[in-house]
Amino acid sequence: MEFSLGMPAAGEPTTDKLFDVIVIGSGPAGLTAALYAARAHLDVLVLTGSEIGGQVALTSEVENYPGFPEGVQGPELVQRMQEQAERFGARVELDTITAVDFQQHPFVLTGYNGNYLARAVIIATGASPRKLQVPGEAELTGRGVSYCATCDGWFFQDKEVVVVGGGDSAMEESLFLTKFARQVTVVHRRDQLRASKILQKRAFANPKIDFIWDTVVTEILGEEKVEAVRLKNVKTGEERVMPIDGVFIFIGHIPNTGIFQGQLEIDERGYLVVDRRMHTNVPGVFAAGEVADPIFRQVVTSAGMGAAAAMEAEKWLAEQKAEQEEREQERAVTA
Repeated sequence: MEFSLGMPAAGEPTTDKLFDVIVIGSGPAGLTAALYAARAHLDVLVLTGSEIGGQVALTSEVENYPGFPEGVQGPELVQRMQEQAERFGARVELDTITAVDFQQHPFVLTGYNGNYLARAVIIATGASPRKLQVPGEAELTGRGVSYCATCDGWFFQDKEVVVVGGGDSAMEESLFLTKFARQVTVVHRRDQLRASKILQKRAFANPKIDFIWDTVVTEILGEEKVEAVRLKNVKTGEERVMPIDGVFIFIGHIPNTGIFQGQLEIDERGYLVVDRRMHTNVPGVFAAGEVADPIFRQVVTSAGMGAAAAMEAEKWLAEQKAEQEEREQERAVTA
């Protein structure tokens, strides 16, 4: 196995070139993995997916990432991570992987721009917002239904909106929406929130935020845009229609593992199965971040997983190179 170190020459096509490490995904896990792998003098390519940064790039403010005592905007944090990885030689390319072949080595990844070859792969594809799956949701997405307050909050200035959910994301985005909306109503299927205590305290103290407990949204109503939601109390069965201008949905995420079906071990919830060192069941393929983390799902833990995956990838590649050199020496002796 012949190892190449350093960046591709100027003008050389990225596709069909053999990289030491290809990172699929560009959130905190992917960009941290790229940083660590590049600093180990490996030839690293990051394939971003449809957008750079993953979920954190859509977050208005990150207050719990070490080193930023005043907090940091999600997009700014992603930009800094990308710049740091690129500083050490990682290449970042906008492309989405649609298929993988981990049955041969080097591994083959297929994207919209062509095929990519990798000696090792780090998967950091993250997770996507979970949908309500109710009538009107798909039809009115982008016309009052949103999964990103940072992206769409500005369009609801002096409007009334509903936030569906009760976790950290729901409270963070509810608080962010109060910068624009006249009223934010949180609809939660339980009688208490799952969010951290500090976020609950802020939400309860905000005069613009109301709560509707033990209730679900069963339908989103409107012709050209959101006009109302149909609510149902899960304890009494009572239903009512609530006029509203927008619906923001934050009820969890689904790991982006569809293209790895049949290639890697995936658990019953859809997450990639990894060991304590970020190894999947295929040697040379590693995973980090929310695609393999159903428990913590924090920026800092995803970054840590990315670092671990890159360190393990570098170690695995070194072992493969040493084994190849031993085989070549044996062949030279017997020749």
